[in-house]
Amino acid sequence: MNWFFNFLTSSIGRKVIMSLTGLFLILFLVMHLIGNLQLLEGDGGEKFNLYAKFMTTNPLIKTISYLLYASILLHAFQGWALWRKNRAARGDARYAVKVTRAVNTNSNFASGMGWLGTIIFIFLLIHLYQFWLQMKIGNVGMATYDGETVKDLYTLVALAYENPLYVIFYVVSMLVIAFHLYHGFQSAFQTLGLNHKKYSPLIHFLGKAYAILVPLGFAIIPVWMYLN
Repeated sequence: MNWFFNFLTSSIGRKVIMSLTGLFLILFLVMHLIGNLQLLEGDGGEKFNLYAKFMTTNPLIKTISYLLYASILLHAFQGWALWRKNRAARGDARYAVKVTRAVNTNSNFASGMGWLGTIIFIFLLIHLYQFWLQMKIGNVGMATYDGETVKDLYTLVALAYENPLYVIFYVVSMLVIAFHLYHGFQSAFQTLGLNHKKYSPLIHFLGKAYAILVPLGFAIIPVWMYLN
């Protein structure tokens, strides 16, 4: 098992883990956006609250959610480890006689992704506290639809989006996520060796489209709710 541990803690192993967890989170974001778009239904939150009830009570979804939390932490930890290693490498390079342009470019790119990842992680902590934790242990109201009583998460979200500062914070965070996805989507496929001269242009196109449309979809929700 030593070889497996050594692989996971190596630069290549960390990048593979980053890629796999990143692709899983990319799939999750699509499903999360589809659910959140129900906030715009204009039905007083009925569809969204029923969706939230299903997501928090279905055994399969709950199991996947635990995998999601582990993926977020693992993705963040591995990214932080790579960031530290690249910073150390740049420090050593200052005393080297020659440093290639490619090394500098990769180090600067990794450093930029590291800072973006840190901002995203802070956003996630605030976002989880604001909604997930409040729904679990906070004093959340209840709503009844056709005899079924569920937690009124819609009202909690609507109240949060009445604050213009939180809306601005959310939109700016989506811009950061868009930039992170723009580079991370393609990088994940490249790291896993899933690049081909025939399919790479399509992957690049899908990556760019995803990085724009998904964060934009998330950003529209608080803006729309604030204005309405």
